[in-house]
Amino acid sequence: MRRLQAMLYRNRWLFSRRIIQLLIIAAFAVELPAGGYFAQGNLSSSVWFGIGLTDPYIWLQSLFAGAPLGKAALIGVAIVAVFYLLLGGRIYCSWVCPINLVTDLSYWVRQKLNIKSNFTLSKNLRVAILGLSLLLSLLSGTLAWETINPITLFQRELMWGSVAGATVLASIFLFDVFVTRRGWCSHICPVGAFYSELGRMGRLRVKATQLGACHGCAECIKVCPEPHVLAPVVAKKAAFVTSGDCTRCGACLDQCSTGALAMNLSFKKQGEFKGISVVSEH
Repeated sequence: MRRLQAMLYRNRWLFSRRIIQLLIIAAFAVELPAGGYFAQGNLSSSVWFGIGLTDPYIWLQSLFAGAPLGKAALIGVAIVAVFYLLLGGRIYCSWVCPINLVTDLSYWVRQKLNIKSNFTLSKNLRVAILGLSLLLSLLSGTLAWETINPITLFQRELMWGSVAGATVLASIFLFDVFVTRRGWCSHICPVGAFYSELGRMGRLRVKATQLGACHGCAECIKVCPEPHVLAPVVAKKAAFVTSGDCTRCGACLDQCSTGALAMNLSFKKQGEFKGISVVSEH
């Protein structure tokens, strides 16, 4: 029992994310005894307990397509946008998006198979795809990305056994395993690019703790889905992770054995600092 408790504690951020992700999926997929579901729709546009929520990226595509949303839908857009704007946009990618289950599995398989090959892709690629999706929405008058959105296809696969959904998920899995590390989320997905920009100033951030805790092992960077975001903190040039690419997944906190890192929610100004060491709380 103690061994199990220790394992759960060492991976507390991972298990917390998995529980939330699975609960969100269940809210759409598991029918209640009295009939109906906790949530109706999908992660792009849904109704939770009578409250409509709409993904801001969907709203943006709709705006470009010439079909602006109604007043009720705009309220739902505002609720979601403010939530991610305050906490940090890419928290969606690691705590909500079901594709994260697939890409995390891909990363685990890469580690187990000791696959080192890594095809280099530009971080700007997903930004370009984001821009292209909006341009295509403008030209076609449709929600361009929604026709191939793996998030939507994932939900269709769960509920109706979509062949298209299974094909796309398998492609993402194989791409991340054999082509490039964290390829889909870090380099291709426009949803991540959108939330990276929306949550650039989010107030939930990974921070360095007391002086001296960091031993310079860089294990946190090795497990981070976006390794570059931690570099300034590990190099002791910044007190907080400030990049909008940070997914707030907590993998670095699970990996760090010295307590050198913590997750911090603060509405104070979070600036950079130089020459300050980070030490253990233990």
